[in-house]
Amino acid sequence: MSVQLNHTIVHSRDNRESAAFLAHILGLEVGPEWGPFVPVETGNGVTLDFAAIPVESITPQHYAFLVSEEEFDSAFEKIQAAGVEYFADPHRKHPGEINHNDGGRGVYFLDPVGHAMEIITRPYGG
Repeated sequence: MSVQLNHTIVHSRDNRESAAFLAHILGLEVGPEWGPFVPVETGNGVTLDFAAIPVESITPQHYAFLVSEEEFDSAFEKIQAAGVEYFADPHRKHPGEINHNDGGRGVYFLDPVGHAMEIITRPYGG
């Protein structure tokens, strides 16, 4: 078997709020709570397990999701409809824009605790 990412823990202030936020934007389902975790499973079987921890202990991370053109359109509409600030770049120097890196489209936005979420339609270098 080749090595695969199975799951990762995502720190949050409120695990249900953060899981629901991401699931809504990406059109995914929030799984049943399991211990301290609220899972969101991606299409390739990787689970993001949201765990509530004290907000002062949260270090913002970056999570990138490869999506289809149709999924990008849907997610981007939800980002805009929710009034979520978005950027074309990870340094947030181009607010209100998307990028067209590698012939695709991409956008960055922050989740409820400040994790940088990214959706792209083409892998980098692809």
